[in-house]
This record gives sequence, C-alpha cells and structure tokens, in this order.
Amino acid sequence: MNEANRPSLKRLDILFLSFFGSGYLPVAPGTWGTLATLPFLYGIGRFNPPYFLFIPLLIIVTIISSFVAEIVQKELKLHDPQWIVIDEVLGMTTAWLFIRTHNLLHLTILFVLFRFFDIVKVWPASYFDQKVQHGAGTILDDIVSGIYAGLIYLVIARYI
Repeated sequence: MNEANRPSLKRLDILFLSFFGSGYLPVAPGTWGTLATLPFLYGIGRFNPPYFLFIPLLIIVTIISSFVAEIVQKELKLHDPQWIVIDEVLGMTTAWLFIRTHNLLHLTILFVLFRFFDIVKVWPASYFDQKVQHGAGTILDDIVSGIYAGLIYLVIARYI
C-alpha cells in the first residue's frame, strides 16, 4: 500500500493503530512508532504507577489493539502493514515494565534493545509474526520482543 492510498487518519481506528500518525512517517515507521512511545513512557515513569493498575490496563489495550488491527487488516486486505505501529507501542511499553523509570539513558538503552529484537524477531516472536494471522500476530511478536528487550536490559543494568 503506497502513501497515496493509505487509509485516512480521520478514522479513529487508523489514528489509534498508527499511534497518532507516527506510523505514517517515512522510512522505518516502526522506529518512529517506538520513538513516539518514549515521551509517554517518560511521563508515566515520573508517576511510577503500581503494577496492579498498569498491567491490567496494558492487557486491556493489547486485547483491544489486537481486535482493531484484525478488523482493519481484514477490511483493507492487508497483513501487518508498516503503518500499524500500535504493536511497537505495546512492545516498548512491555519492555518498559522491566525498568519503570523516566531516566533517559535507560529509556534509550531499552529503545535500542527493543528495536533490535523487533527487527531480528527471535523465536517465538518469529512464530507469531509468520504463523499467527491478523491482529494477534501483529501484536504478539512485539510483546515477545519487548519481553526479550526487558530481560536483556536487566542484565545490562547491573553494569551501568
């Protein structure tokens, strides 16, 4: 799907899936979507919400995202289009659960780790990306990449 026939950002579902249009930025939309997540995580990190509130909210948003992505992808006859970056937002947020800070150095390290794992797609992320169709597959590979990034961050954090 080229730029000329992308769905309109006037549609709330498209605005949501593209994380306020960040997925429409040229070259590496997944990176832009992940970058657009950082101010949100920085702000949340300043308040340090308790896990018992934040994790259920993240799960609810993940489920909603999966359903919305499935509906839109079926409607537009697409499989995981690049402009859908809500999966990167959720994956980066999952990774952030391992650090829960607003420290810019730590967020930057986590960003690099997440993008690495999101691009490389270490199993089972590759399985979800290739074998699970539509919404769930679109979202779950990034959740797994976020878990990998968070775990590796915990190892690296011992030395910084």
